[in-house]
Amino acid sequence: MTDFTATRALFELPAGVIYLDGNSLGPLPRGVHARLADAVAAEWGEQLIRAWNDAGWITLPRRVGDRVGRLIGAPKGSVVMGDTLSIKVYQALASALDLVPTRRVVLSDSGNFPTDLYMAEGLLASLGRGHDLRIVAPEDVASAIDESVAVVMITEVDYRTGRRHDMPALIAKAHAMGALVIWDLAHSAGALPVDVAAADADFAVGCTYKYLNGGPGSPAFIYVAPRLADVARPALSGWMGHAAPFAFDVSYRPGAGIERMRVGTPPILALAALDAALDVWDDVDMGDIRAASLRLSDLFITEVEARCPDLVLASPRDGGVRGSQVSFRHPDGYAIMQALIARGVIGDFRAPDILRFGLTPLYIGESDIVAAVDIIADVMNTRAWDAPEFRKQGLVT
Repeated sequence: MTDFTATRALFELPAGVIYLDGNSLGPLPRGVHARLADAVAAEWGEQLIRAWNDAGWITLPRRVGDRVGRLIGAPKGSVVMGDTLSIKVYQALASALDLVPTRRVVLSDSGNFPTDLYMAEGLLASLGRGHDLRIVAPEDVASAIDESVAVVMITEVDYRTGRRHDMPALIAKAHAMGALVIWDLAHSAGALPVDVAAADADFAVGCTYKYLNGGPGSPAFIYVAPRLADVARPALSGWMGHAAPFAFDVSYRPGAGIERMRVGTPPILALAALDAALDVWDDVDMGDIRAASLRLSDLFITEVEARCPDLVLASPRDGGVRGSQVSFRHPDGYAIMQALIARGVIGDFRAPDILRFGLTPLYIGESDIVAAVDIIADVMNTRAWDAPEFRKQGLVT
């Protein structure tokens, strides 16, 4: 069983802060400092352009992809890093639609992260083939999958409530109807066990700055099932996805397998930081993570509901259908969250009324939960949040 006391020591956590926002931005792993310093001074500084070969920069997206792949049940050579999650959503959806050319419906749900829906809207408009983006309630996805659907595009864990979809069941239903499925694992990877291979997922994408602690804007990943990797057409045919980038052909030839999902020059310093952050996971079992996450979440829900009756649970009560976050509703949720942050309990707010708390066992324990609820209860019961300074809204919530 993982010793989470040991993993906590691997993070830089400011004194006086209980950090319950790793579902939005993971904290800084201590090993990142040295890895970045080496990448800057010894690699970039000393090796200069030779570092593409001598330091292995050119293969870093694939090597880091394999490390992420281990955490989502992907076989070696099926995940590659680069670009942002929005770009990876675009790539996956464009490729999937090409594989189901006779259908015109993309099915998603209202709990999907908005950028996924925005990227779908833009892509479908650009294609101009009469595709329809059909959005249903999360609980209605399974019943909405029929023979008109080309692609089902779903975020496994709802970014607002933490509600978790049944991945194997939805994939089985979609495949039975002849549709492909794209999974956004932004709130799953590093938070709970995922097995894209066992579930027979077609495509999966995700960011790495949340539970994987890669740092703000760290590179996203894309998974393509090996059975599709050599037939999926890369809509963004950048030079790094070419079969021979340094042949400098005037026409594009897609690389083999997952390599074709590379686009432009990889962000080496960001990948180096992520590579170091992933060291934290080397001795961690995702089953242990999940068990500890559920214990912390259940404790948090019990204590908040007992002491803060004005906060209404927005997350599923059943841990089996919940990710690694707990959300509560309140009409003045934004002001409440700002008051909590001022007292050292850092979560975040999502419109219109949701207070989100990420519960990450790597660096959060039961004592943190108890201490956090003490502060939450005091802020609620004294109405400390009802002050002008907590109602002034920042650009980031």
